[in-house]
Amino acid sequence: MTLDPEKLRHAMRAWTTGVAIVTSIHEGQQYGMTVNSFTSISLEPPLISVTLKQLTRTHDLVVKSGVFAVTILAAEQKVLSDRFAGKLPNITDRFDGVQTERLSPMEAPVFKDGMAYLRCRVVNSMPVGENTLFVAEVIAAQRQGEGQPLVYHNRDYWRLTR
Repeated sequence: MTLDPEKLRHAMRAWTTGVAIVTSIHEGQQYGMTVNSFTSISLEPPLISVTLKQLTRTHDLVVKSGVFAVTILAAEQKVLSDRFAGKLPNITDRFDGVQTERLSPMEAPVFKDGMAYLRCRVVNSMPVGENTLFVAEVIAAQRQGEGQPLVYHNRDYWRLTR
């Protein structure tokens, strides 16, 4: 018997995550998408994983280029998260008017005022259902100071409190 996807979706709403945007660039095309299926796997070697839905432009560029960048979003970047999650349907170019930076050694853009940035090179990938699980080596990492992360829980954004 197969689990009803709605039951799993409902249960997973109890899982609180941070929010990040994965970007990639290949042959002058850039694209990005909001993710919360992102995690650190190992510090030595420095590995992370991210899951991207197949049949998306970002997935296609990561497959073609073998590289991507991750911006871990700050609490003030909710609109940016919505924009790259496709929740603002009138926007055709998600990067239009958005402040980005390109940090060596890769060209994939990261977003100004993010909490942290990672540059990654794919070392393994595995199709999983309608997604692909990418394992990537982190080749550069940068923290942008202290602040509140953007947190997602039960289909809404939250702020951490102490």
